[in-house]
Amino acid sequence: MKTLLSLTTSLGLLLALLFSANVSQAAPPQTASSAPAQQEQDGQRPFILPFAEPPGPDTWLLGQAYGNTVGAYFNRNTTYRYSQGIHFGVDLTAPCGTEIVAIADGVVALVDATAYGSLPHNLIVDHPQLGYATLYGHLLERPDLTPGQEVKQGEVIALSGDPEDTCFGRPHLHLEIRDYPGRAWKYNPVNLIDADWDNLALVGSFRSGFERDLDDPRKWQHLDDQPPAVTGGAIINNFANPWPRAR
Repeated sequence: MKTLLSLTTSLGLLLALLFSANVSQAAPPQTASSAPAQQEQDGQRPFILPFAEPPGPDTWLLGQAYGNTVGAYFNRNTTYRYSQGIHFGVDLTAPCGTEIVAIADGVVALVDATAYGSLPHNLIVDHPQLGYATLYGHLLERPDLTPGQEVKQGEVIALSGDPEDTCFGRPHLHLEIRDYPGRAWKYNPVNLIDADWDNLALVGSFRSGFERDLDDPRKWQHLDDQPPAVTGGAIINNFANPWPRAR
């Protein structure tokens, strides 16, 4: 009987060791720091700005940058909860009806895809040759394009609108750069669009800047060091010691 109990105990220990070894070799869950490798790491900027006109008070200006903005932080558990608490595109303020151009050659993927938000109208263009997809949101009207249609860089593809659908509320273009073909990861347009972003940030409504983690005060404080975000991922800016303090 003692021999049987000894054998049973030894077998149990062996199984436990084997199980723990298998668990330790399991792949870790994907996080914002393990985003798919993209050209932004190589310093390449294959995209152009989405407007043919130069920036200015009568044309367009930088509204809200991509990333850990103060506005996104205050709304991380509501508006931005599905993109890890950060502003997952760049907002460019522009009067309703401003012509929007394709920022790279591509193929129209979706028109008015409500699942992607950015209403009242949006447009998604795939860029398989670059490994990205772009989303143009808060458009004035449904773009006169069809899925599968090819567009060229610089070609007019839509008109800017207003998320309030009034043209005097918050008229702006919301522009996203996502991974292709999954379209779940969002990347910082500042690192992918060929533009003088430092000068663009000097004017416009982008005043409050980025939320600060006082335990790591230099983290995510510049236009070009903002993290990627993945749809449905955990919120990444639940800071224990934030500034400004949440309302």
